[in-house]
Amino acid sequence: MSPPAYLPKDPAYAERVRASFARQAAMETIGATLAVVEPGRVSIEMAWAQPLTQQHGFLHAGMVATALDSACGYAAFSLMPADAAVLTIEYKINLLAPAKGERFRMEGLVIKPGRTVTVAEGRAFAIESGRETLVATMNCTLMALVGRNGIEN
Repeated sequence: MSPPAYLPKDPAYAERVRASFARQAAMETIGATLAVVEPGRVSIEMAWAQPLTQQHGFLHAGMVATALDSACGYAAFSLMPADAAVLTIEYKINLLAPAKGERFRMEGLVIKPGRTVTVAEGRAFAIESGRETLVATMNCTLMALVGRNGIEN
């Protein structure tokens, strides 16, 4: 996906995204890492791992959704002010093909940034023998939170 040209409100957006991602125990648990952080675009990568599979050996749809949600969330977060935190309001995922691969790439792309609400799209790709297959898409709505107790940016 090619992102529209967005200007981040925080010049230190990439460091802020990376610091927040590093605090996500869920991403560490599934072995996900940040591969790309650009204004309005984030890519997360992870390897296939047997504990993350369903009964047929495919990456479980819940793992795909988890990583896609984070990719969309951090894409939105990259365009938010320095004092904002991000939370997902809702998402819809379309599972297009079995998540069968050696590695996976989840991309989040902001479609419409907003002061409070941002809309993003995600795409999940399975990578096997160098070939990428689109396995899922996501529509995601995210909220910027400022000044909420217990929610850190």
